Amino acid sequence: MPVGRGDLISMTPSASRLTTSLRDIGYDFASAVADLADNSVAAGAQRIDISIEFEGLDSRVIVADDGYGMTENELVESLRFGSRREYDRGELGRYGLGLKTASLSQCRCVTVTSRRSPSRSHIPSRTLDLDLILEFDDWLIVDPGRTDLVRRAQDWLSDAPGTVVIWEKLDRVLPTRRPDGGWARRRLTNLADKVSRHLAMVFHRFLEGTENGRHVVITVNGEKLTPWNPFARSEPATVELSPQRFEINPAEGESGHVELRRFVLPSHDRFSSPAEFERLSGPLKWNRQQGLYIYRADRLVQWGGWAGVRAIDEHTKLARASLDFDTDLDSAFNINVAKMKVSLPPDLRKMLERPLHELCIRANGAYRRTPRQQAASEAAQQESAAESATLDRTGLALRSAAAQAGEYAAFKRVAETLRKQAPDIAEALGL
Repeated sequence: MPVGRGDLISMTPSASRLTTSLRDIGYDFASAVADLADNSVAAGAQRIDISIEFEGLDSRVIVADDGYGMTENELVESLRFGSRREYDRGELGRYGLGLKTASLSQCRCVTVTSRRSPSRSHIPSRTLDLDLILEFDDWLIVDPGRTDLVRRAQDWLSDAPGTVVIWEKLDRVLPTRRPDGGWARRRLTNLADKVSRHLAMVFHRFLEGTENGRHVVITVNGEKLTPWNPFARSEPATVELSPQRFEINPAEGESGHVELRRFVLPSHDRFSSPAEFERLSGPLKWNRQQGLYIYRADRLVQWGGWAGVRAIDEHTKLARASLDFDTDLDSAFNINVAKMKVSLPPDLRKMLERPLHELCIRANGAYRRTPRQQAASEAAQQESAAESATLDRTGLALRSAAAQAGEYAAFKRVAETLRKQAPDIAEALGL
């Protein structure tokens, strides 16, 4: 019943109605597992082990990590919808909903076991059970006791901190009819393959090792994931254009920078092998994998297509670009709860048009060019690069000579005049 306090009325939402609605917030199986992996990465995990186990109605998904773990109070708070915690810059969390909404989008029961201090023998567990919430229409979590799965989670955490998440009652995963049949078994096997491909893509920087030295190992059913880097960086014939950096000033919140890197991948005949060409085609294949790959704090959140800047075209399928922003620009990019979709800020969209158009022109040329034309183009590019390096050295030598002669102030005046009268030459000399 609403409680009045002057003109204020407290209206607690119906737990059963709201939790049922939140099951359809937009996750598929792979993105829901990825959201749990986000929590593990945010907790400093170096290893994340995912098990997708078929056992009919008792089938389960287990995600275990060796991160910082949680105290008992933090564990309880983690199961609150809209948990009361602040997220630091660079953390992959956002709304305090991911663990709950991702889990319940696939199952009716999620149990979390976690250990923060290795010196404490007590390893707490808590369960969020949708059936219990529906029965009492209340925001309830329970201690599950020492079930076989809880004991298994506690054994995992017996020597070190970490967290284990268990999904049971997989009503959104198993078929309603014959959940213990062969088709159900094959479905879980296929989902495990899909999860592997998805995580290898969205966490590829963490699997490779990020620029700040962060490295994470992820396994699915015991198989270590190999990162899938969409930009074919190991291919000698891949061409990278000059990077671009843009400043974003959202109406609300802090300003920040966005970095754009652009790549033209090799055509089929210039790949190191047909198998590698096929692998780099990606889950969506070449045409739909072209375009922008948008990263939030090194985690891929959107890929394929040009985010409304231009249309997909067969002739530009070799064009791929990365766009990086940090969590302080979340409001500008309108990132959704499932962390799978963003909207480009209007000002940024305008700034991206020219460099992406240039990228697509280059990709179109690479697509249409014969091997002989390609070789000639690369030779011309190498010659141009050599000329540019020579001019850079010339500009540096002029600076050094002016400084040694005690005429650097005069040199600066000459350089300023040159920038006004012949800006192209001044730029080529690095002035």
